[in-house]
Amino acid sequence: MKQVLNRLINHESISSEEAKRVLVDISDGKYNKSQIASFLTIYMMRSITLEELKGFRDALLELCIPVDLSNFNTIDLCGTGGDGKNTFNISTLSSFVTAGAGVKVAKHGNYGVSSSSGSSNVMEALGIKFTNNVDTLKHCIDKAGICVMHAPLFHPAMKNVAPIRRELGVKTFFNILGPMVNPSFPKNQIVGVFNLELQRIYSYLYQNTDKNYSIIHALDGYDEISLTGKTKIISNNTETVLAPTDLGVNQIEAHSIFGGKSVKGAATIFKTIINGKGTEAQNNVVYANAGLAIATANQISHQDGFELAKESLQSGKAKKCLNKLIESSK
Repeated sequence: MKQVLNRLINHESISSEEAKRVLVDISDGKYNKSQIASFLTIYMMRSITLEELKGFRDALLELCIPVDLSNFNTIDLCGTGGDGKNTFNISTLSSFVTAGAGVKVAKHGNYGVSSSSGSSNVMEALGIKFTNNVDTLKHCIDKAGICVMHAPLFHPAMKNVAPIRRELGVKTFFNILGPMVNPSFPKNQIVGVFNLELQRIYSYLYQNTDKNYSIIHALDGYDEISLTGKTKIISNNTETVLAPTDLGVNQIEAHSIFGGKSVKGAATIFKTIINGKGTEAQNNVVYANAGLAIATANQISHQDGFELAKESLQSGKAKKCLNKLIESSK
């Protein structure tokens, strides 16, 4: 590790094989907390390279507990987080709306590190139980159209990193890795990222997979379609810039999608929206993100996906998926 740290401190980069080896060695407990913290800190101060990210991704996928959900043709909606915007749990809500529209979802997520409430925080508060039991996960998808892949249960290799991430309390490259390492290897994916440089790196890596994907970055900094301005979307064969008016909705103010200051507050907002009592701004943001997921999985237009998302929430289908998941996960 000392040699790698010295090279990185001298503004050198490491190869994908070296990056992979570092994460494997971290999982084997070969480094102390100070060395791991130093390694993480370097990537807070400079951008990660394509080769480094590829190596880190390959290591985590190789070390994970895999789950075969290929029969369900699932999609994952997952953002990197780390955009500092503290929105409500848009991708998590959008996951249930997507499931309500008939698209099977394998939601990868974790507890919040740099935000007040991550995906796993809010789902746990709603009464969803986490498991890595394959039969239970399949049962959840079968009954609710969605299952939850709580990252720590599938990535035991990262047990040496988790407490350090919590203590640091800021985004690290593990935020960047999260969406890439769903242990069920879904064929469809919506990924939100916190800057354009990372969006480009993601697109290079995803070009070499067999996924249907859409990589999202709102140009004012959000890692999702925020409707507070324009959003750049990179999909398999297209790059587009989406304006709210393209979906027939108005641009919104940032405060209207604020996520609260606690897990309890985030869960309250979540329940309000999924019960059909969200504001127009909150609902439209969910429709926009779920709509893109539905469109990506079904290979239809974003506008058509938006309408299907709207129907899913307004009809109560999304809420039914939530209730069935709570019941099925017990």
